Amino acid sequence: MAQVNMNGGGNNKRNKPSKRNLRVDFTPMVDMNMLLITFFMFCTTLSMPQVMDIVMPTKDRVENSTQIPEHKAITLILGEDNKVYYYIGKPDYDAAETLQVTNFSKEGLRNVLLGHNSTLVTKANSLKQKRRNGELTESAYKQALIEIKKSDEGAIAVIKPTDKSSYRNLVDALDEMLICNISKYAIVDLEEGDRYLLENNKPEEKITAQNK
Repeated sequence: MAQVNMNGGGNNKRNKPSKRNLRVDFTPMVDMNMLLITFFMFCTTLSMPQVMDIVMPTKDRVENSTQIPEHKAITLILGEDNKVYYYIGKPDYDAAETLQVTNFSKEGLRNVLLGHNSTLVTKANSLKQKRRNGELTESAYKQALIEIKKSDEGAIAVIKPTDKSSYRNLVDALDEMLICNISKYAIVDLEEGDRYLLENNKPEEKITAQNK
């Protein structure tokens, strides 16, 4: 609050203006600022951390493990310079064309995964079209999509980072799993056979990609 202090006294001469001291009290402004800060804290939505649940494979020996069809499995080896080396099923260490290379662009890894997971992608696109046409509600669409991803028709991806790959490469690869409707994937260590392929059957540095 503003206060005006007047210095009066009998020593002042007649008609001489008295000296006034003006002092502004900012104490109420502190209370006002605290009220505003409290208001914005309660009314502002705090940013939520984005997390991704990843189930890492166990190192314990598993009895009666389930064998997956080779043609459904695709192995992704994350290399240097944002390159992704991949092969389908079991690799042929004597065939130079076993290992292919692509990048993280939409025309690269995404096309490779979409082409390998074409059966499930076609069904997922059909569900999206039914949702757009109003034939499915949002809840029914999500439930149907979950059931499709649980089926055995989808592709299975094995992601193997290398020492020369970056953390961002791993995050980008996991994002592509979600975009391409691949629900079955695992992150495993690089094996000696994969190192052999990179050293001996390393493909040319041209980027190859499959069409949708």
